[in-house]
Amino acid sequence: MGDLSPCDSFAQFDKSKLLKLGKLYKYDFDDSDMIDLEGQLEIFYHSCIKDERFASLKGISDLSPTASVERCFSNMNFLKTDLRNKIGDEFLNDALLCNVETEALAKVENEKVMERFQKMSARRGQF
Repeated sequence: MGDLSPCDSFAQFDKSKLLKLGKLYKYDFDDSDMIDLEGQLEIFYHSCIKDERFASLKGISDLSPTASVERCFSNMNFLKTDLRNKIGDEFLNDALLCNVETEALAKVENEKVMERFQKMSARRGQF
């Protein structure tokens, strides 16, 4: 992972080592994925070197906010499929929040959610 560290303008970046790592995961990276990975690593390196937002990073953990944003966009693309393309922004935000913040959502008790919905308006039956 040190090869992805932004320290000293990605001084430890070694594309060949990262490609070797990809080859260890044969089920995740087929031959075409490896070709794509090689190009993507090249783009990653040159983009990071030229982007001043990466200049102040001290370690690989400083890259995690960027990864979090990417993960959110990935989740949004998963949620907003062709079948759900016409959902409103508020519903999309709620669905995305539930999908991204799974750890926080896991702490919410089901009984509390059911009680709240039951109190919102009269229902035909009880939850």
